[in-house]
Amino acid sequence: MDFVDVPQARRILEALLSRGGDFGEIYSEMNAYTRIALDDGRLEEISSGVDAGVALRLVDSDRTFFASGNVRDPDSLGELALRLASALDTPERKSTRVADLRPVSVAPPSEVKIAPGTVGFGKKVELLRRAEKVARGSDPRVSQFSGTYGDSTQSVLVANSEGAYARDTRVISTFFASAIAREGDQIRTGYHSLSATRGFELFDEHPPEAVGREAARIALVQLAARPAPAGTFTVVLSSKAGGTMVHEACGHGLEGDFAEKSLSIYSGKIGQRVASDLITVVDDGTLPGRRGSAGIDDEGTPTSRVLLIDRGILKSYLHSRHTARKMGHALTGNGRRESYRHPPIPRMRNTLIASGATPPEEILAGVKEGIYVCQMGGGEVDIASGNFIFNVGEAYLIRDGKLADPIRDATLIGNGPEVLSTIDAVGTDLGFSVGTCGKDGQRVPVCEAQPTLRIPKIVVGGTVSAG
Repeated sequence: MDFVDVPQARRILEALLSRGGDFGEIYSEMNAYTRIALDDGRLEEISSGVDAGVALRLVDSDRTFFASGNVRDPDSLGELALRLASALDTPERKSTRVADLRPVSVAPPSEVKIAPGTVGFGKKVELLRRAEKVARGSDPRVSQFSGTYGDSTQSVLVANSEGAYARDTRVISTFFASAIAREGDQIRTGYHSLSATRGFELFDEHPPEAVGREAARIALVQLAARPAPAGTFTVVLSSKAGGTMVHEACGHGLEGDFAEKSLSIYSGKIGQRVASDLITVVDDGTLPGRRGSAGIDDEGTPTSRVLLIDRGILKSYLHSRHTARKMGHALTGNGRRESYRHPPIPRMRNTLIASGATPPEEILAGVKEGIYVCQMGGGEVDIASGNFIFNVGEAYLIRDGKLADPIRDATLIGNGPEVLSTIDAVGTDLGFSVGTCGKDGQRVPVCEAQPTLRIPKIVVGGTVSAG
């Protein structure tokens, strides 16, 4: 894609601010993608293409004017900028000066050795077939398998009236597997996923067989699992569970738009204790290879490591340019958008609870009776109150400090700040999980992580009364 050069970008921005305004921006994007879906040995989808377009944004005080489309030539964009400027309906105002554009070269945090676009469809399909063969071959009770392969190479340019002119290229490779196991009238599903800001070399380092095998293993464990007990228990969240807890129960409430509008339980609490002194929470967009990493955000701000909670004390929120300006805070590099069709909003990237000082095996050994969670599922969170309910994908009873029977159909019910404040052990390990986060109709790639954590008391929803 031919991005507008510096002189062209300046002319478009001058047109955009020709009737005044506080801020003008050009966001240009090209995304080359592939998606392949396999279901029970049948190829259900093979699609690839290029989605390219440009968005213009004009900010005037609390008003934002936004336009996007597939037209990318400079003259047409200049005309679009003038039409957007006319929305200010203040012809008596003077134009706003555009700062000199300073091209910025930001080193990408992730190395790509094999560009996905250089690999043929055949090799990508073969990954799915390899995963299916292992999943089905692991046990005759595995009766169904489905998987998806995806890759995207997104190139962006952001230029704005404050002098930014920055480019970035983000490559993401993804593999997902789902296995269904049957025994009698019992049907259980297991799933596992792999995704990173890496090229096709990812699958040399992490073979698809491992993804398929893990999905099948989880499905088979669920067949043998007993119904989960209901009641209040000590719960150990394994690092294998990834960071669903921190992402949902904490992370969204720390996004600047919710905080600025007083819609979050964390609003107005900078400098206050919001968690146990064992808890430090970070959002880091610079982690090599992680799904949420990038060189810049979608407003041209370099990504960074944002210290959100430091030993229990709230230190910062995650900001877009708009929320940082409104709250008088520094930019954090968290202004993100799904594509050129969307305006940027504050979003998480790679959100994690930092490792602690207690060996994971010691955390488990210290629990006489409780529940050990290995995999989290979906759930719901009320950002205003912090209340949540999460489904549990894989879990075990704990008896006398050791893992006992697997359980199924469990849920965790609690309040984010309360749970974070009561955690009494944090492991030395760290486990990552990946996902796609939805907010305001936009979906963006994210990653979350946590060490092994011990929650002394939390409500577990199940189908059998405890005791």
